[in-house]
Amino acid sequence: MRRPTVRTYTAWAAVMAALLLPAPAAGAETAPAAAAAATVIEKVPYAMDASNQAAWWTPVATYKGRGQYTYFAFNEPGSTAATHRPALARRDPDGAWSRLPLLNGDGQQAEFPDDNGHNQPSAARDGSGRLHVFTSMHADSWRYFRTEAPGGDVTDHASELPDQGVGITYPVVTTAPNGDLYLAARVGTGLDRRPGKLYRWDNANSRWSVVATFASALYRSVYPDDLTVDASGRVHLLYEWAKAPATAFRHQLSYLSYDPSTGAFADSTDTPVATPVTPATSDVVQDLTAGEEWSADNAYTGTAVQSAKLTLDGSTPKIAYRYRSADSGGHFRVYYAYPSGGGWVRKTVYAGGQTAAALGITWDGTDGKRVYYVTTSGTDRVFAATQSPDGAWTAQSVTPGVSADRLAVRRNSDGHDVLYLPDTARNTLYYAIR
Repeated sequence: MRRPTVRTYTAWAAVMAALLLPAPAAGAETAPAAAAAATVIEKVPYAMDASNQAAWWTPVATYKGRGQYTYFAFNEPGSTAATHRPALARRDPDGAWSRLPLLNGDGQQAEFPDDNGHNQPSAARDGSGRLHVFTSMHADSWRYFRTEAPGGDVTDHASELPDQGVGITYPVVTTAPNGDLYLAARVGTGLDRRPGKLYRWDNANSRWSVVATFASALYRSVYPDDLTVDASGRVHLLYEWAKAPATAFRHQLSYLSYDPSTGAFADSTDTPVATPVTPATSDVVQDLTAGEEWSADNAYTGTAVQSAKLTLDGSTPKIAYRYRSADSGGHFRVYYAYPSGGGWVRKTVYAGGQTAAALGITWDGTDGKRVYYVTTSGTDRVFAATQSPDGAWTAQSVTPGVSADRLAVRRNSDGHDVLYLPDTARNTLYYAIR
């Protein structure tokens, strides 16, 4: 297998972030930084399809062996302008890249129609070294590929999943400390209800099973945003609600945890909750505000949530999300939320202009929370915001000179943030680490 090495860029920013950030709006809480953090940036040496863009996906996996390995799931160009072919790009500790196409049963690379915001891949590596990819599903039957063993081909294993023949959308997946995987997805194609389900890959027995339907309500659809597992094995889920059957604009961003040792679900105060939860029984992070409506109109201009991501400080959830409030001038601002006193505290991270449906959040031992977001204009568009002890937010350009317009982030076991940065205008994918 060809293993190209690529030119590496070390971006030591020496420009004022005031030149990088749009001018903050009144009330914005993010201040410009003096200089950006050191970031190593590489261009992934494989062509990327312009359809490789989403907000909900989990396209990055990392693994510490003889060094840090990184896996990027992405869409390659298909045979026509309206199709794509999913693949994995693997970066070895020595910086060499290799390509792993997703193969159908006939040995040919899988190909699917483009569907921005839906037909993008999520990936994870289990405790036995097998790679798992869920891809290109918008109310479709399972499209699931994995390796049989480390280093093997990534082949079709869709028949191994429960819930065969039902429509799957928004699969997000993560690896637990014991090597199991957890997957959350919206399941079903009903016009009046589309629930969220949680699945588990039992690594020891190589088997998928249903954990539970974690959220469901009449005339509502569930939009999974993210999930992660803490050191004790507890699963943390983040999701939104929308008017059924589907819409680009959602409401009542919510949190839920699951303890595999007891089979119980709980809210952020560790109070047990019965599943499936509904909007009325969910632990709501961002509730409805004045004038907010449940609308299935994709031209809706009112207040709404659109995209959110989750990290942990130990076992405490920390959340970044985008919300269009009544006073935001139509802009989706970036917010940070955490549980406190039986409720949720919300802070404005960025209110200086319009943002893209792309977020990330990690927890760093020095910086605390790092909230990543993408602006829709400017020379540099990917920023990381941190909060000082006095509560002020400071934003830095993460990749000066790189015009990425989408984002995903995964923190590796060495404590570095690995960034997945598509530039959809130039069909280019970048790897960065900071």
